[in-house]
Parts: sequence; C-alpha cells; structure tokens
Amino acid sequence: MDKRIYLLSTIAFIVGLVELVIGGLLPLIAEDLKISYGKVGMLISMFSLSFAISGPILLSLTSKMERKRLFLIVLLIFFVSNMIIVLSDMYTVLLAARILSAMCASLLVSLCITIASQISDDAYTARAIGLVLMGVSASLVFGVPFSLWLGSELGWRAPFLFIAILTLLLMLIVFFALGKIEPKKNLPLKAQVKALKERKILLIHSISIIFFTGHMTLYAYLTPFLQSTLHLSEKSLSLMYLIIGIFSICGSLLGGYFTDRISAKRTIFSVLSLFTLTIVAIPFLKFSVVLFVGAILLWSLLSWSLQPAIQSYIVSSASTTSDIHQSLNNSSAHIGMALGSTIGGITIDAYTAEINAIIGGTIACIALIVAILTFKWQRN
Repeated sequence: MDKRIYLLSTIAFIVGLVELVIGGLLPLIAEDLKISYGKVGMLISMFSLSFAISGPILLSLTSKMERKRLFLIVLLIFFVSNMIIVLSDMYTVLLAARILSAMCASLLVSLCITIASQISDDAYTARAIGLVLMGVSASLVFGVPFSLWLGSELGWRAPFLFIAILTLLLMLIVFFALGKIEPKKNLPLKAQVKALKERKILLIHSISIIFFTGHMTLYAYLTPFLQSTLHLSEKSLSLMYLIIGIFSICGSLLGGYFTDRISAKRTIFSVLSLFTLTIVAIPFLKFSVVLFVGAILLWSLLSWSLQPAIQSYIVSSASTTSDIHQSLNNSSAHIGMALGSTIGGITIDAYTAEINAIIGGTIACIALIVAILTFKWQRN
C-alpha cells in the first residue's frame, strides 16, 4: 500500500478532532464566556451543518487545483480558524471561526478519501479508504475525552491551540512528503449536476444517511444507556468508551479488507444485516454481562465497517464523478449523525435509553431494505 495513505489518515484524524472537541469543553466555555449551554452547543451544531453542506461544493469548486497545493492552502486556513478560536473572547467570532473550520475540515477529509482511492492500486482501494476513515472514526471517538482531559488541565482553549500546532506540523510533512498530485479530469459543472441525479448512487447515499441515523440514535446517548444498564462508574465508563473506540477503529480496517476480498455489495449487505440484528439484540442481553458487552463491542465494530464498502462502491460505479460523490457520501454520514442525535433525544425524553437501541435497529433495518432494493434494481 502507498505510504502516503498513512499521511492522509493522519490528516483526517487531526482535522476530525475539532468537530466534537467542544463536547468535552461545554461547561468550561459556558462559564468563561458567560453564555448558556445551548449557545455552546450551537458551536457543535453549526460545525456539523457546515461540514455536511460545504464538502461537495468546495470539492467541485477546487476540482482543477493541484492537490498538494490545495492541501497546503486549506491547512493554512484551518490553522488560522483555530487560532482565531484561541485568541477570541467574542461568541459571534467563535461561531464564525467554527464555521470556517468546518468548511476546511470537510474539504480536507473529502480530499483525503478521494486521493486515497486515486493513488492506491485497485486491489487495495477499499483498504486505503478504510485506513483514511479509520482516522475519521478515531477522531470522533477520542475527540471528547481528549478535549475533556486537556481542557481541564490547561483551559478550554488548549485543545484548539494543540490542534493548530499539529496543523503546522502537518503542513511541513505535506510539503516534503506528499508529492505533486494532479486532479482527475474535470467535468463541466452541468455534467457534475447531472451526476448528482444518478438514481443508483443517490440510493447509496440514502443508505449512509439512514444507517448513521440508526447508529447515532443509540450512540449519541450511550452514556445514559450504559449507566442505566451496567451501572458503570465514571472511571469504568471512560474505559468502556476507550474499548468501544478501539473496536470502531478496527471496524474501518475490517470493512476495507472484506470489501477488497468479497466485493463491496456483499460487504454492505453483510454489515447492514449483522448491525441490525446486533443493535436490536443489545437491550435483551442484559441477563448476561458477557453477552451484553460482547454485543456492544460487535455493534461498535460494525458501525464503521460500512463506509469503506460504500466509498469503494461509489468509486467503481461512478468513476468519472467519484470525487464529488465520495464527498457527498461523507456529508450524508454527517446528516445521518445529526438526524440520529435528534431522534435519539426525542426517544430518550419520552421513554428510556434502552428503547433507543430498538428504534436505532428499526432505522438500520430500513437501510438494509434500501440496500437490497438498490442491488436488485441494478441487477434487473
């Protein structure tokens, strides 16, 4: 595998950290700026929304630029956005900086995914994408505990300063190690818009949205779920999150491996089937701690196994427009995360955290049905 893939995975990890870093800093920021938790939460919501919307648009607008040069420019803007957060005391400035940071992060992650598929051999395409997505999943998993630890020790601005310093180091590594990468042949804007209307690809994007909606219905409220079922202490809960994070990261690698070995379609179908059964079974396995924890870890493993297969399927199905579709699929995942968090919040307020798993599994089952219909329609 091309060694530059590891650099792309590192970039995806560093820029991904900034998305959920606010979660662990929420009380500190609210107290320092004397604003409500809701306003601090808006810094997360606006980031996710900007991330989902801007990626495909920015990738299309920059489609003619040489990739190494584009990386350096966007990393520089990303650095500036984080330094603005470090130095500012005004909420509106922080919000604007978060939106700018989200736009940069979305484009950088999209670039990492598309370049990984571009520079890797055909036999390793899915594994290369899986390695990049491993960086993304790792950042989402460890972003909150990382910010909580560093913020409590050095203040809420410290994680952003740390990310800014790492960004400068990444710029140096990219400058010396990445090498020149020409963009794919650019399609006219009309052709790109037409590509967005391809039914089989739109159905694949819908699978990502529905899948992550189901996943986040439970994952966004995993803390109260684990506290109510296993009665874990804060220390045990942190350890559980660490183990879950490790399994999630391994899921990205396994998803890429099996996609290369047994095909994207079979991997998508297998992951969706196992994921649906597992998440629904979780609340019914409380009678055995071993089975319950085992199901939680299997669910975590499967949660990030789907994306390498989805991304690989997009590359093979829409080769000329794969860049824009890979970016759009990344946005689809974030839309699903936002929807899942909302549905999960409504569910846990009305019922209990255990019902979140059943609702999440039901939604995941819809993703499985859409996948079956998509592949059946293609075959016919």
